[in-house]
Order: sequence, then structure tokens, then C-alpha cells
Amino acid sequence: MDFLFGLKLDYLSQMNEIDLKAYVRDVPYFPKQGIIFKDLSPLLASAKARKAAVERLAKNYQHVNVDVVVGIEARGFLFGTLLAEALGASFVMCRKQGKLPGDLRAVTYDLEYGTDTVEMQIDAFSSGSSVLLHDDVLATGGTAAAAIELIESMGGNLIGVNFILELDFLKGRTKLAGRNLYSLINY
Repeated sequence: MDFLFGLKLDYLSQMNEIDLKAYVRDVPYFPKQGIIFKDLSPLLASAKARKAAVERLAKNYQHVNVDVVVGIEARGFLFGTLLAEALGASFVMCRKQGKLPGDLRAVTYDLEYGTDTVEMQIDAFSSGSSVLLHDDVLATGGTAAAAIELIESMGGNLIGVNFILELDFLKGRTKLAGRNLYSLINY
């Protein structure tokens, strides 16, 4: 038994040594001129890197009760469901307006040019639930801030916000000030 436990620890140690930045591809001029898009597709494609990312995210919450992981549309669903599985939590979708059926609660927020709205089903989780918010990228922070407002308006107890990648130069962290925030990769 000690031998097997040692193998598991060696395996987890190897997972933590993976350089996740090596699995992020720069795509110039996407979606428009002047933008260098950080593509997480190689990270998703690699079983080792994907597993390491989920383990690193989950490690921050291993001693905390997480009832619900809320993932922001659409790429936040990809790692959000894996994170929920790793934490033994339920998963809830936070989607753009008009994409969810049933009774909904919505929050509208400002964009650089206009507004957008995110929604969740009103029965997505019970009031008082411990909620972890996840998205793939923290850029300006507007969508995450709106999702937090939505979670809290539904009685959720936000215990943390995490991201695969954070674009530091866009200062999205300032919109989430005072929150328990964690990003795996910073640019």
C-alpha cells in the first residue's frame, strides 16, 4: 500500500512540474488586427496539462467546502465541469442572455462599447451555498464581476474566483478587488 501511495505522490509531483504556459498558443490578429489571442486549445488537448491545471485549481480549495462551481460561458464550462468533478461539487452555467430555459435571474453590465447580460437559472443552487466561480481568462473583469453580482443576488456565498489565464495589463483584477482570486497563468 505504501508503494502505491508513493506512486500517486510521484505522479502528482510530476503534474505540478508541468509548465502550463507551454500549452498556450499565441494567435496574432485574432479576432481582429492588433490582438494577440491566447489560445488554450493545446492545454485542453493535452491530457497531462489539462489534469495538472485542474489539480492546481482544486488544490486551493481542498480544505474548503465547495457546494457549487459556476462556470462562465463558454470556455469556463470546459475546466469548470472538471473542477466541479475534482471538488465533488455541482456545476452551474452562467450564460449570455437568451441561452438558458426556465426562470432566470440576470445582470447587465457595461462593455467598452455597449452592454451585455449574463443569466443563471433561479433554482441553480440553494441560498447559502458555497460557490466557486471559474472562467478561462480574466481580461477586463466585467463578465466576472457581473457573474459575482448574480451569484450573490441569488444568495450564494462566493468563496473564490479562479481563472486559467490572467492578462495582467488589462487590470481586470481591480474590478474583483477584495475577492479571493487565483489565476494559474499570468501574462
